[in-house]
Amino acid sequence: MLPLAALPTAVLPLAAGLLGAALGPWLARATVRLATRDRTAGAGRVRTLVTTVLTAALLAGGAALVGPRPALGGVLWLAAAGVVLAGVDLATHRLPDVVTLPALAVLVAATAVDALVTGDGARALHGVLLGAAAFGVAAALRLAAPAGLGFGDVKLLAPLGVLLGWVGGGTLVVVGVFLGLVVGAVASLVLLATGRAGWRSAVPFGPPLLAGAALACALAPGLTGPL
Repeated sequence: MLPLAALPTAVLPLAAGLLGAALGPWLARATVRLATRDRTAGAGRVRTLVTTVLTAALLAGGAALVGPRPALGGVLWLAAAGVVLAGVDLATHRLPDVVTLPALAVLVAATAVDALVTGDGARALHGVLLGAAAFGVAAALRLAAPAGLGFGDVKLLAPLGVLLGWVGGGTLVVVGVFLGLVVGAVASLVLLATGRAGWRSAVPFGPPLLAGAALACALAPGLTGPL
């Protein structure tokens, strides 16, 4: 059998993209059901299409970045979870623990297995420590200014910190959070300019954080070796 590392470069992202396309309709339904708390709710065509395209693109991008290594499973899980979290947060200003916490657990487990298989323990340690640091800093900010950051956002920063720390160390964590702030600020200005929000309107911060992490990963080089 041909080893994964010997497969053509485009095969793994293509397979991940097809997986994302297959998962898209199910993730769209899950998003609606979590947002409405109605287990029988269905997703409309537009939501299903957007969810499917976004999931396929994120999974393909994750596969292109990580390559054929054990941590890929955790990265793809987090990418799919992020699509659901963004959809729920936009609809209800909630980031359900039932999505966030399993994504964190799977990502940490996948990076641990990756460290055992590849011997790249430093990268896994960076990820876990920076994920804990991101959570700790966000929790402190939440205590200092409760109106500025929801606790769901605080918990979301744990898996995002693990991912960004594992991919590119502390620098990428800072870049990802900064880009999330920029995305959030731009989105708020657009909402204000179009009259869809006022100065006192609460704007969900989960989608900008997720977008910032995705952009930071897109800017990062491929995983060609240890940090």
